[in-house]
Amino acid sequence: MSETGLVPVNCTPAGPRAPLRLASLLACGSILAGVPSLADAQTQPAPTQPAPAQSAPAQPAPAPRANTIRTIAVVGAERLEPNTILSYVRLRVGQEYTAAAADEAIKDLGATELFANSSIRNEGGNVIITVTENPVINRIVLEGNKRLKNDKITPEIKLAPRQIFTRSKVRADVARIIELYKRQGRFAAKVEPKLVQLPQNRVDIVFEITEGPKSKVRQINILGNEKFSDGELRGEMVTKQSRLTSFFSSNTSYDPDRLAFDQQKLRQFYLTEGYADFRVVSAVAELTPDQRDFIITYVVEEGERYNFGEVKVDSQLRDFDSDVMSTQLPMKEGDFYNAKTVEDTVEQLTELAGRYGYAFADVQPRFRRDPEGRKMNVTFTLREAPRVYVERVDINGNTLTQDKVIRREFRLAEGDAFNSLAVQRTNARVNSLAYFQENFEVKQVEGSAPDRIILEANVEEKPTGELQFSAGFSSIEQFILAGSIRQRNFRGRGQTIGLSINYSQFSRSAQVSFSDPYIFDRNISGGIDIYRRDFNSFNFTGNDRNTTFQQATTGFSLRAGVPLTEYMALIGSYTLNYDDVSLDESLFFSDLDGNGTTECDPLRAGRFLCDSIGKRLSSIVGVSLNYNSLNSRIRPSRGKTITLSGEFAGLGGDVRYVRFRGRAQQFWNVGNSGFIFSVLAEGGTIIPLQERAGAGVDDVLLTDRFFLGEPQFRGFAIRGVGPRILTQQSILNNVGQPVLDANGNPTYVTEHNQVRDDAIGGRNYYLGRAELEIPLGSGARELGLRPSIWADIGALWAVETPVLTVNPSGNQQRNADGQLLYQVLATGDLTTLAVQPDGTVNRRVLVAGTNIRELFLGNSASPRITAGIGVNWNSPFGPFRIDVSQTIRKVEGDDERRFTFNVGTQF
Repeated sequence: MSETGLVPVNCTPAGPRAPLRLASLLACGSILAGVPSLADAQTQPAPTQPAPAQSAPAQPAPAPRANTIRTIAVVGAERLEPNTILSYVRLRVGQEYTAAAADEAIKDLGATELFANSSIRNEGGNVIITVTENPVINRIVLEGNKRLKNDKITPEIKLAPRQIFTRSKVRADVARIIELYKRQGRFAAKVEPKLVQLPQNRVDIVFEITEGPKSKVRQINILGNEKFSDGELRGEMVTKQSRLTSFFSSNTSYDPDRLAFDQQKLRQFYLTEGYADFRVVSAVAELTPDQRDFIITYVVEEGERYNFGEVKVDSQLRDFDSDVMSTQLPMKEGDFYNAKTVEDTVEQLTELAGRYGYAFADVQPRFRRDPEGRKMNVTFTLREAPRVYVERVDINGNTLTQDKVIRREFRLAEGDAFNSLAVQRTNARVNSLAYFQENFEVKQVEGSAPDRIILEANVEEKPTGELQFSAGFSSIEQFILAGSIRQRNFRGRGQTIGLSINYSQFSRSAQVSFSDPYIFDRNISGGIDIYRRDFNSFNFTGNDRNTTFQQATTGFSLRAGVPLTEYMALIGSYTLNYDDVSLDESLFFSDLDGNGTTECDPLRAGRFLCDSIGKRLSSIVGVSLNYNSLNSRIRPSRGKTITLSGEFAGLGGDVRYVRFRGRAQQFWNVGNSGFIFSVLAEGGTIIPLQERAGAGVDDVLLTDRFFLGEPQFRGFAIRGVGPRILTQQSILNNVGQPVLDANGNPTYVTEHNQVRDDAIGGRNYYLGRAELEIPLGSGARELGLRPSIWADIGALWAVETPVLTVNPSGNQQRNADGQLLYQVLATGDLTTLAVQPDGTVNRRVLVAGTNIRELFLGNSASPRITAGIGVNWNSPFGPFRIDVSQTIRKVEGDDERRFTFNVGTQF
C-alpha cells in the first residue's frame, strides 16, 4: 500500500492478450485514455529502447460541458412522489439540456392534467422542475338552478368529489350543462364555474347558473307555398308560435328535433292532399338579435297535385281474392291522391290477414307514377305467408302479480291460430288492469318454426296500493275530509280490497269493500260492500243552503257477474238497506191539535217532507247487462260502453217499486291530433208497486226518486232541474199588513235570494252529453290539465202534483176545536178543508202575519240545454273540476249555475 493509502493498480497489461478487468479500467481513469487498443498492441513493435528517465507530463481530463444534465430535482410535490413526476418527462441525467427538451417536458407534465402550473430551470447542469399540483375536489355545488333540479343536472357532471381538479374537465362539464338547458329550450343559459380554496390543497367547485328565459319560437315563416296559407301549414306543425293564447303549450319553445319532425309533418300533409312531389328545400332557425327567441324559415316546393290512377290488390294468399278485394278498396280512380289513405289501407289489409292467422303477412304498396297525366297507380301486394300458430305465451317482469292474473286476460292460448284482433284485445284488457306500465303491448317473436309464434308479455309493475287523505272545498259539500286505503291487486291475485271514510258538513259515510274478478279462478266476478251513509238533504233560500231532512242508511250489497261474450257481461246484485228519515223537530214540528203532542207541520216542512219521514227496510234485487269495448277504463280515447239495468224492491221490506236505467257512452280519438270526442246518453224510470194514501202524495218515496243537476248536469245547481216547490212570502206594508194587488190578493216576493227552493225529484229522467277534450302541451299534461268544451241536454219529470196551500207564517187561526182554518177562494167562506172536493186549493187564514205561497214548478219533460267549457286537473289535493256554462234553454223554476267547481272529491 502506498503512502496515500490507495491500492496501486497495474494499468499495464501483463502480456499482449492479457484481459483488463472492469474494476481496473475504472481505476485507471484518464491514464487509460492513452492506452492503445488490443489490436494496436498486436501491430505495434515492442519498444527497443528503455523509457527515458523522466516522461512528459500527463494531459488533464476534459471538464464536462455546462449543458449536460448532472442532476434532476423536483420541487413543489405534495401528494405525488418525485420519481413518479420524473417518469412523466423524458429528461435524463447525462443528456444535453436544451430549451426544446425543457418545452417538451412542460408539455408532458401538462398532458397528465395533474398540475396547475409547472416550470423547469437549469443551474449549471442541475435541472430543477417546479410543479404546482392541481387541487383535490372536496364537493360540487350548484347555484341558481330553479327550472332544472339538481337530480337532473348532476348526472351530466363528470367531475366528482375526491377527483383531481382539471380545467378541461370543468369546461366539458360546463358545456354539458349548457347543452342540457338547450334541450329544455333555454339557449340563453350561462354557467360560470368558480373555485373556493380550502386547506390541504382542496377546492369546492361552484357552478353558478343563470338559466335565462325559455327560448320561444317568435315567428314561423314559410316561403314557396301557393296552394295553402301560412296559417294552415303552421296548424300542421307541432312547433307553435309564441302567443298569449299558447300559455299552456310547451311546443312554443325551440327544439331542433321538433324542427326536423315538423318537416315530416309538412310532407305528410302535402302527401295527404295529393302533392306527391312536395319537398322541403330548407329549414333554418335563427336567433333574434336579442339572443332570446328564434325565427324559423321554411322554403318549400309544392309541385303538382296527383290523382289516383289504377288501384288494385295482388294477393298471393289463398284466402283472399284479388278482384273482390280491389273493389273494396277505399280509394277509387280519379280521387285525389292521399298517402294517408294508402297507409291506412296497408294497416287494414295487414290486420285482415292477421285475423285469418297470417301473423307475418307482408303487404307492400307498389307505386307507378304518371307525371304527364299526374296520376298515381297503386298496387297492394299481399305476399305469401304461412298460417301461424301460437307456440307459447311468455310472461316476464312480474314479481308480485301472479302469472294467472295476466294469462286470463290473454285472448290467445298455446296452440291457437294467431289473430291480430285478439292480440289488440289482449293489450286493451291488460292495460285496463292498471297494474303495469302505460301502453303495454304484447310482443310477437318468431317461434321455433316458420309457422310458430311466441307471444311475450314484458310487464313493468306499478304500485297498486293507495293510501289517501285529503281535505278540500266544493260548491256542493263545502268543507270535505276524506281518507281511504285500497289495494287493487291484493296479494297479487287481482283482487280489490278497500276502506274509505268521508266527512263533510252535510254528509258522512264509511264503507268496506271487496271484489274479485275471478272467484275461485273461474270466470265469475263477485264483490261485497258494507256501508253506513248519513246524508243531510237541503234546500236553498237564495244562496244559503239549509238542512231539511236527515237520511241515515245502513246496509250491504252483494254482486256477481258472468261474461256472455268478449265485451258483454251479466251482473246480478242484492241490496239490503235500512233507512231512517227524520226532521229537526224544533224547526219542522208543531202542536197541530193543541193536545201537547208535536208532529210534522206541513206549513213549516212542506207536505212532501212530512210524507217522507219514518223508518223503512228496502230489499232490492237487481240485474244489469254491461257492454264494454273501451281501450282504457281510466282514461278512454276510443270504444263504447252500454249498461242496461233493472231493480226490483219488494222481496220483503217496506217499499215496492221497479226501477229501470240505461246508459251508453262512445269515445272517438279524432285523428292523431290528441282530441277525444265523446257522447253520452242515459235515462231511467221508476214504477211504484204500492199505493200511498192521501191527496197529492206520490206513490214513490222522496228518497227513492231520481234527482238531476250538478255535477252530472252542468250549468244547473245541485238538484237544480225538475219538479220543485218554491215557497214565497207576501210583501208587507208599513203597518205589517200584506200589500194587495188590483184584485185584492196578496203580492209575493220573487227575488231568488228570498225564495225557499225545495227539489222533490221525479220518476223519469234523461240526460245527454257531447264533449270534446282538447290536447295541451307536454307541460300541461304533466300537470294533469285536461280542458274540454261540452254541451248537455236533459230533463226530470213525472211526480204526483202535491197539495199546495196558501198559509200563514207565525200565528195560525184555528176554530174552537183547534183545527186550522182555510178560506174558500171562490166564496170567501171559512173551512177546515185544505182542498175542495174538486181539487181547488184553499187559502190559509191568518190572525196576524204574512201569507206564504207555494208554487209547484219544473214538472216537464221539455229539454234543458247548457253548454260551456271546463278543465279537469289532477291536483295534489285530489281531482279538481271547474266549469263555466251558459244556459241555452230552461224551464221555469230551474236553478242555474254559471260557475261551478269541485275539489277534493271524485266528480
